[in-house]
Amino acid sequence: MNLTVKALNRTALLACAPFLGIMLWLMMSDIVIELSDAAFPAAKAEQSMLPEADISPASLGLDRAQETAEQTRESIQKQIKLYNQTNAEMAKISSMAASQAMKPLIVYDRNITNKLGKPAATIESDKLRAQLFYIQAANFKAYALKVKLKSADAMTMTLGGDALGKAETTLAAASRHGAVAGVNAGGFADGRGKRYPLGTTIVDGEYVTAFEAPRDNLFFVGLNDKNELVGGKFPTKGQLDAKKPKFGATFVPVLLRGGAPQPIPAKWQNSPKRAPRTVIANYKDDQLLFLIADGYNESGSSGATLGEMQLLLQRYGAVDGYNLDGGGSSSLVFNGKVVNKPSDGQLRKLPTHFLFFK
Repeated sequence: MNLTVKALNRTALLACAPFLGIMLWLMMSDIVIELSDAAFPAAKAEQSMLPEADISPASLGLDRAQETAEQTRESIQKQIKLYNQTNAEMAKISSMAASQAMKPLIVYDRNITNKLGKPAATIESDKLRAQLFYIQAANFKAYALKVKLKSADAMTMTLGGDALGKAETTLAAASRHGAVAGVNAGGFADGRGKRYPLGTTIVDGEYVTAFEAPRDNLFFVGLNDKNELVGGKFPTKGQLDAKKPKFGATFVPVLLRGGAPQPIPAKWQNSPKRAPRTVIANYKDDQLLFLIADGYNESGSSGATLGEMQLLLQRYGAVDGYNLDGGGSSSLVFNGKVVNKPSDGQLRKLPTHFLFFK
């Protein structure tokens, strides 16, 4: 039994001896054995899969962000388009509403214009519209100036020579100030070689003469800060100041109130009976109407009566009407030319003028 085991051990030792020798040789030698990546296919495959596994969620997030941004852009564009459409529609509605609101005024203007006839000349700008009409009455020839003021500086009243006590013709005043039209204003009184405006006179919102309470049927007439005609008898300065007049002058008498003729004082019915006349009036839409009647003298035999001027104001649809200085003072300038026929043979030098600007 022991012999058999010993024999087997020898046999195994002899069989392993070559391998043991090789191992000892490898351990003692400098030989380096390198294996290629192909020797580890599973590891390479695992390594190549790692980047895809790491990048895929980020890539998916970017795709979703891009998709969200595109949707947001489209939504904003739709909102902008809707906003623009809404604005355009609102502008259209506003324009239509404004057009509808203007229709009554347009119809009203057409009606009052038709009563005056066909304009002989028109001045139109962003500041005003001034229309000139020729009128042939039974006893006199007259002119109408209808003015629509569109801005605060379209009309003013000036002193002759821009100084109290001085005087100049309406044509000279219009030319000096660059006005396109002009009409004589209030009455006057001469003294010490000078010509002073009659009664209360306001220029550029300032009193250039002291306030005078009404006397002898005198009244004040002018425009306020809203381009509205203000006129009448103001017992106190406070009552006149409450109307906020920008400018105005004084004369006599009041002709029309609310479309109704006012009693003409006996003194002014026949002193003179007929004469060249200038009156100022307004319409319901605040347009102004000036009527200037020709007469070849101041003796009472030519021109218009105050009653006839009242009738004309009523016929043309005026609301309030006031008589301005007449006789040789009546002056109408339009586009640099004298339109009426002054009874003096030429324009009279006056202390106050209503002027209109283009």
